[in-house]
Amino acid sequence: MQAIPTSAEAGSASVSQLFGYPFRIFFLSMTVLALLVIPLWVLQVTGVINMPLAMPGLFWHQHEMLFGFLTAAIAGFLLTAVCVWTQTERTHGFLLVLLWGVWLAGRLLLAFGAGLPDWLVQGVNLAFLPLVMLDAGWRVWKAKQKRQLMLLVVLGLLWLMQIGFVTRLDMTYSHGALIAAMALISIVGGRITPAFTTGWLRQRGLNADAVKNIPALDMASLFSMILLLASLVTGWQAITGGLALIAGTLVLVRLANWKGWLARKEPLLWVLHLSILWVPVSLYLLVGTIFANWPSNAWSHAAGTGAISCLILGVIARVTLGHTGRALVLPKGMVVAFIAIQLAAVIRVLTAFDIIPWHPGIGGSSVLWMFAFGMYLVRYTRILASPRPDGRPG
Repeated sequence: MQAIPTSAEAGSASVSQLFGYPFRIFFLSMTVLALLVIPLWVLQVTGVINMPLAMPGLFWHQHEMLFGFLTAAIAGFLLTAVCVWTQTERTHGFLLVLLWGVWLAGRLLLAFGAGLPDWLVQGVNLAFLPLVMLDAGWRVWKAKQKRQLMLLVVLGLLWLMQIGFVTRLDMTYSHGALIAAMALISIVGGRITPAFTTGWLRQRGLNADAVKNIPALDMASLFSMILLLASLVTGWQAITGGLALIAGTLVLVRLANWKGWLARKEPLLWVLHLSILWVPVSLYLLVGTIFANWPSNAWSHAAGTGAISCLILGVIARVTLGHTGRALVLPKGMVVAFIAIQLAAVIRVLTAFDIIPWHPGIGGSSVLWMFAFGMYLVRYTRILASPRPDGRPG
């Protein structure tokens, strides 16, 4: 459906509007967290500050990026999309406040909960994803949409990785969570990217038929990622390397079939294609980690800063416009933000290989990261807090 062109100032902004639809409060909160966690981590790791963290600093950083930042993005997107897919009433108002409160409590307990009982900190943090899955799951069950079940299965795998991480403080599980997140990208990216590209090409009378989506290839890509996750967690190094090579190649072939270069003039599309390209890049870097002793933080940051963060920024920039009834035209500065987040990923990976010295590398990638999400915060906060101009819920 064609979005209604209007300015970001249409309607009066209010805090209550943020709880009118899941994407509003979770996209905003996720962005604020993105702007806080990275500088706080840099200050913590360099010894400038000493936060009363409930877990060691490195693990706090990893947890907040994977199970704070990422899960907020998942909640905002999934709980909005599932309502559309299943034609069910959205979660909003008081129930949404409660759900968001669980997410926020997890962030506060980890950041300031030194000395608190582990069961409290862990229990609150582990409660959020199941609540999201429950909200989405009953809608899928009610609508009998079996197609959505695999999405919930992968979310369940992500939750299992969180359980392992918070209870054992083992980076194996954070690495597993990265694979689970890329499996989610395989599902969601495989739905929206070729569909949006095809629609854009067709609207302009271009060759939309060039975009190919092969269901068998989609399934092979997803299941190779799930097998990779199982192999990585169980420690089968050689098998993990082989599966990473297979999964990366399958994703690369899928991406080539989507013909992203045909939509290179549309930032809302090329950002999706370019971000998903980080998935095979990170998987090939994982192969190098296993077989050539490359630094493990190269593939993990290619996945986290590259594939996950870049795609999140691209998706929320589009979803916010579409679901608030606005034209799919990027606000000023967002193209630069897309470029900045991609550069942040490149610099962070090069820093892992010592091609860029550690201090300027960490500093440069952090500044670019904060600029990218800061630009979203500046350009989209009023949109998120304002009603749709057509008066519809959204």
